[in-house]
Amino acid sequence: MSDSDSFINEVSEEVRRDRLFATMKKYGWIAILAVVLLVAGAAWTEYRAAQTRAAAEATGDALLSALATNDPEARAAALEGLPQTGESAAAGLLITAAAQQEAGDTAAATQTLDALAARAEVPAIYRDLAAFKAAMLDAGNDVAARRARLEPLAAPGQPFALLAQEQLALADLAADDRDSAVTRLTAILNDAGVTQGLRDRVQTLMVALGETLPEAAANDAAAPADVTPTNP
Repeated sequence: MSDSDSFINEVSEEVRRDRLFATMKKYGWIAILAVVLLVAGAAWTEYRAAQTRAAAEATGDALLSALATNDPEARAAALEGLPQTGESAAAGLLITAAAQQEAGDTAAATQTLDALAARAEVPAIYRDLAAFKAAMLDAGNDVAARRARLEPLAAPGQPFALLAQEQLALADLAADDRDSAVTRLTAILNDAGVTQGLRDRVQTLMVALGETLPEAAANDAAAPADVTPTNP
């Protein structure tokens, strides 16, 4: 390589170095800002997570303390004073309603369950459970109002549809509407999703009413228990 070529290469390298330094001086602050923002974002996320954990732990401690109270009325009062917000609201309100019911305050328990059922931010399964439990607690009140509570829960596809149908059948019997009750009970027995416990209750009621069980249900009822033979 000639001296002139070597000189040109050195000059080109120097020019590239100068351009790189100039670019860094011009845009380097962007990279520094990005790093600062990333670090700050990670710190903020960790701070928020720590706050959430601390709040959950405090709520859990308060819940356990309230549940440790022996007197039902005092336990219900302690549970009512807990913050019923965030992800713990569903469990907290269900436990509060149970304590209120145990203390004999059915009206307060129903109000607590209705409040949970109305919370749009709570998962639907908890809202439906609260609505069903509220309808069960409302058993001794206005029959039409209780039926109005149960009808939406008995719609096909609802998680507590069969249980709500059972309660509606009982309401039909209480109103001397035997035909409607039998129709509901038969539909429950024919449903593929019926549990064994519910099937047994409905079959017992159908037999008590003197009704003929559907063929599939009758076969299930007549089937002998599975007994594993033992060697003599």
